[in-house]
Amino acid sequence: MAASKTQGVVARLEEHDGEIRSKVGDVGCEDSKDCILEPLSLPESPGGDTTFEGSPSVPCIFCEEHFPVAEQDKLLKHMIIEHKIVIADVKLVADFQRYILYWRKRFTEQPITDFCSVIRINSTAPSEEQDNYFLLCDVLPEDRILREELQKQKLKEILEQQQLERNDTNFHGICMFCSEEFLGNRSVLLNHMAREHAFNIGLPDNIVNCNEFLCILQKKLDNLQCLYCEKTFRDKNTLKDHMRKKQHRRINPKNQEYDRFYVINYLELGKSWEEVQLEDDRELLDHQEEDWSDWEEHPVSAVCLFCEKQAETIEKLYVHMKDTHEFDLLKMKLELGLNFYQQVKLVNFIRRYYFPTYENDTLLCTLSDSDSDLTAQQQNENVPVICEDTSKLRALKQNSILNQLPLQECLEN
Repeated sequence: MAASKTQGVVARLEEHDGEIRSKVGDVGCEDSKDCILEPLSLPESPGGDTTFEGSPSVPCIFCEEHFPVAEQDKLLKHMIIEHKIVIADVKLVADFQRYILYWRKRFTEQPITDFCSVIRINSTAPSEEQDNYFLLCDVLPEDRILREELQKQKLKEILEQQQLERNDTNFHGICMFCSEEFLGNRSVLLNHMAREHAFNIGLPDNIVNCNEFLCILQKKLDNLQCLYCEKTFRDKNTLKDHMRKKQHRRINPKNQEYDRFYVINYLELGKSWEEVQLEDDRELLDHQEEDWSDWEEHPVSAVCLFCEKQAETIEKLYVHMKDTHEFDLLKMKLELGLNFYQQVKLVNFIRRYYFPTYENDTLLCTLSDSDSDLTAQQQNENVPVICEDTSKLRALKQNSILNQLPLQECLEN
């Protein structure tokens, strides 16, 4: 674990060492940000709007420089360039501000080398071109425990906030699509948008910081931005038609900006909602396989139309009726061009006059509903399926189309 993380950071640092050296004196340069932050996969914004003891900023681990909470990436860039320290997997830190404050205190108590791996870049180059960087990651037990504790604390805070919102009856919101005003609980507005506008951001009980979430979505619409593909359009009507025709009345699931508004993203350290859901699906499949592992399929018996003979397969039953009763159901289907419904009526007609109709008639379940066996002329005949009044059985018997079938001739023979 430690080796793989260290090798990855070394490769990135060596690749961009020239850019780092050239930008040491220009922290605010936009090109520097592109060269350093993107290869290190540093997030553009923190995981949430956390504050610590009312402070709106986060200090550097080593110096007195402070950066706004919302500008976490600038602090990370500063620490890389000025102090040569890299924090691994920053996106997995639940509370970045508390994390930084903790290590700021610890580094005043012990040397940095007691906590961080030392990474030497350009190790094969002359000594004056070599440089050392420090990697702080969760391979260190203390760092791992800290991240886990911050995750638990964050989850506790999120669940408490969620419970407050679930019980809140003073919610006030306006629909983003029809401008209708809603008072009471947040679920009223969310259910309205899902029901009336086919815009569903999830179950209300799965969402936290709902007001902030809705404000972000409203701001995007005000800026004429599609919520799904995130393209910008020239006017509201064009945007409205686009979202309707393209079925884009939904949020982009790949946009990590929305992750902090769903409780599922706080459940397990380092796992997104997609990973948690994938694990749940795998467990469900495994559970289903276990449930069906002892399944034993029992043979289903089909009963003859004219006697009490039972056969394990429908093929054996067809042979029995043809040999014993001289009744060939398959041949009759082809000659008369019987569709599926006519076959059902034939079977029920015969059973009604010879034996009581079976509640679960296996023979009916095996009738073919495919027209591939019929001729082209038979397939083109559109035979309407009309419900017959079974209360008048005598009239039904006299007028039914089933009288055209050579049933009597087969029975006499």
